[in-house]
Amino acid sequence: MKRRSSEASQRQLRVGEELRHALADVFGRGILRDPAIVDRSITVTEVRPSPDLRNATAFVIPLGGGDSIDLLEALRRCAPFLTREVSKRVHLKFAPRLNFVLDDSFDRVDKIDSILRSPEVTRDLRVEGGDQPLPDKDQESGTV
Repeated sequence: MKRRSSEASQRQLRVGEELRHALADVFGRGILRDPAIVDRSITVTEVRPSPDLRNATAFVIPLGGGDSIDLLEALRRCAPFLTREVSKRVHLKFAPRLNFVLDDSFDRVDKIDSILRSPEVTRDLRVEGGDQPLPDKDQESGTV
């Protein structure tokens, strides 16, 4: 029986995590020679392989700011080399072709958080039975 769901299978999730670890290892070793990548810290947040495991989309974030477009172009130029390095670390029948995408999920989380903390929304989200606003993010974690 074929899967008709768009959810990733257990195998895809496992392979994606292995690919993420392998890419992080390659980036951590500093073996890339592209000037746009040298001395830059890159975080691989997620790798999503296709159902046939022949393609994989790697979501990356440059740490410390900088021009993320240049970094993305450099990663795309280095994709064949990265594919070879990853295939040495993850043993699959076929080495997945890597596609790199900037991960904007952290920016979206910050935007949602700032909207929820805005005075207009805070006013509407009062704690039931009182006039006290919701606790601040720093107060929830115990830091001041």
